[in-house]
Amino acid sequence: MCLPEPGPRCAATGPGVPRRRAGSLAPVPAQPTLSDVIAALDALWPRDRAEQWDAVGTVCGEVTDPEARVGRVLFAVDPVRQVADEAVAKGAELLVTHHPLYLRGTTTVATDTFKGRVVHTLIRGGVALHVAHTNADTADPGVSDALAAALGLRVLRPLVPDPTDPAGRRGLGRICETERPLALGDLLEQAAASLPVTAQGIRAAGDPDTPVRTVAVCGGSGDSLFDAVRAAGVDAYLTADLRHHPASEAREHAPLALLDAAHFATEWPWCEQAAAQLDAIAEREGWDLRTEVSRTVTDPWTAHAPSLPQESPLAGPPGALRTAPTDTEPTPGAPN
Repeated sequence: MCLPEPGPRCAATGPGVPRRRAGSLAPVPAQPTLSDVIAALDALWPRDRAEQWDAVGTVCGEVTDPEARVGRVLFAVDPVRQVADEAVAKGAELLVTHHPLYLRGTTTVATDTFKGRVVHTLIRGGVALHVAHTNADTADPGVSDALAAALGLRVLRPLVPDPTDPAGRRGLGRICETERPLALGDLLEQAAASLPVTAQGIRAAGDPDTPVRTVAVCGGSGDSLFDAVRAAGVDAYLTADLRHHPASEAREHAPLALLDAAHFATEWPWCEQAAAQLDAIAEREGWDLRTEVSRTVTDPWTAHAPSLPQESPLAGPPGALRTAPTDTEPTPGAPN
């Protein structure tokens, strides 16, 4: 599955258009070297701002070769085989992904492993791979800024500020406000219409009529941040990968509305933001460089079936009104 294709994006010079010296007909190659582009990416998302457990930076590529030029960069969420094939097919010299290929390290890049096949595919195709993960999460702007923008929210401040940033703009997650007061149900529909289509869609916890004015967002897995969310006193929290117990306990602690989207969907907007940032650098530096965002949906889930009350073990006969079980009423199929 792929997202709808947008128009092409490129630096001001356009792809394949060489610059010329003033008063000269001789074209001057304007494509940057791979090391130039990597340096620009490191300036946007410094590697030393990544979490200690993370694996960011350049995974493969001729970074020391002064002849290694980059004319096209592809941005994507996941460094999976389909995306690697796409990068080669589109003639990209650099693939930038949010998720690491080797988060926990490896002892082999043999092609009998899928990650090894990705590495070989990229190297044979002349494509370098660079990763910006948690260093992009906390950047200014970062992953959650892109998520907030996609949702039409105004960012107020980080949810978990970076103590090393005196300006107070970097950090994990963002605290936002809506342009106008919304009901939770309206925010849910707005999010579903704004984020990439996935099998999961977006699920919510709370009364659909609950008024929402302030929203915390965190691209990617965010149920470790519930303490910060509660301290922020927001009306709703939108993130991904919400597990049963943290979500249940968060709802018991406070009347907090929850919106749970697919991990991929909450991080894909960063790819467009990141490509735009590199576009701006290319224009400033006079590079002949084109950026593109992969429309390939790499969310691992491919199908979703809504619960059917008439077939549920918790439902009564068709047409019967069924209330929630009481504390003493056994729940069929559950450990009681």
